[in-house]
Amino acid sequence: MASPQKRMTSETAKTRRARLRAQGLRPIQLWVPDTRSPAFAEEARRQSRLVALNPGEPEDQAFIDAISIEADEAR
Repeated sequence: MASPQKRMTSETAKTRRARLRAQGLRPIQLWVPDTRSPAFAEEARRQSRLVALNPGEPEDQAFIDAISIEADEAR
Protein backbone atom coordinates (compact mmCIF):
# COMPACT_ATOMS: atom_id res chain seq x y z
CA MET A 1 0.00 0.00 0.00
CA ALA A 2 1.22 3.51 -0.82
CA SER A 3 2.30 5.74 2.01
CA PRO A 4 -0.03 8.65 2.94
CA GLN A 5 2.57 11.16 1.65
CA LYS A 6 2.92 9.39 -1.70
CA ARG A 7 -0.85 9.13 -2.08
CA MET A 8 -1.26 12.85 -1.32
CA THR A 9 1.45 13.76 -3.84
CA SER A 10 -0.16 11.52 -6.45
CA GLU A 11 -3.59 13.08 -5.87
CA THR A 12 -2.11 16.59 -5.98
CA ALA A 13 -0.41 15.83 -9.29
CA LYS A 14 -3.57 14.26 -10.68
CA THR A 15 -5.61 17.34 -9.70
CA ARG A 16 -3.03 19.69 -11.20
CA ARG A 17 -2.91 17.72 -14.47
CA ALA A 18 -6.71 17.78 -14.70
CA ARG A 19 -6.72 21.55 -14.16
CA LEU A 20 -4.10 22.07 -16.88
CA ARG A 21 -6.01 19.84 -19.31
CA ALA A 22 -9.15 21.88 -18.60
CA GLN A 23 -7.15 24.93 -19.70
CA GLY A 24 -6.53 23.28 -23.05
CA LEU A 25 -2.98 22.11 -22.33
CA ARG A 26 -1.57 18.65 -22.80
CA PRO A 27 1.47 16.99 -21.26
CA ILE A 28 4.56 16.21 -23.28
CA GLN A 29 7.90 14.67 -22.39
CA LEU A 30 10.91 16.73 -23.37
CA TRP A 31 14.45 15.39 -23.29
CA VAL A 32 17.28 17.89 -23.09
CA PRO A 33 21.06 17.49 -22.84
CA ASP A 34 22.38 16.88 -19.33
CA THR A 35 24.52 19.99 -18.84
CA ARG A 36 26.05 18.39 -15.70
CA SER A 37 27.58 15.58 -17.75
CA PRO A 38 31.34 15.64 -18.37
CA ALA A 39 30.59 14.53 -21.93
CA PHE A 40 28.42 17.62 -22.42
CA ALA A 41 31.21 19.93 -21.22
CA GLU A 42 33.72 18.18 -23.46
CA GLU A 43 31.48 18.52 -26.52
CA ALA A 44 30.76 22.18 -25.74
CA ARG A 45 34.50 22.88 -25.54
CA ARG A 46 35.09 21.01 -28.81
CA GLN A 47 32.44 23.01 -30.63
CA SER A 48 33.65 26.29 -29.12
CA ARG A 49 37.19 25.59 -30.34
CA LEU A 50 35.89 24.89 -33.84
CA VAL A 51 33.97 28.16 -33.89
CA ALA A 52 36.95 30.12 -32.56
CA LEU A 53 39.21 28.66 -35.27
CA ASN A 54 36.78 29.48 -38.08
CA PRO A 55 38.11 32.40 -40.20
CA GLY A 56 34.54 33.71 -40.57
CA GLU A 57 33.98 33.80 -36.80
CA PRO A 58 34.18 37.60 -36.38
CA GLU A 59 31.49 38.13 -39.03
CA ASP A 60 29.35 35.34 -37.57
CA GLN A 61 29.63 36.83 -34.09
CA ALA A 62 28.82 40.31 -35.41
CA PHE A 63 25.66 38.89 -36.98
CA ILE A 64 24.64 37.15 -33.76
CA ASP A 65 25.31 40.31 -31.76
CA ALA A 66 23.23 42.39 -34.20
CA ILE A 67 20.18 40.16 -34.04
CA SER A 68 20.57 39.76 -30.28
CA ILE A 69 20.51 43.52 -29.81
CA GLU A 70 17.38 43.77 -31.97
CA ALA A 71 15.68 41.11 -29.87
CA ASP A 72 16.67 42.86 -26.66
CA GLU A 73 15.35 46.20 -27.95
CA ALA A 74 12.02 44.59 -28.89
CA ARG A 75 11.35 43.68 -25.26
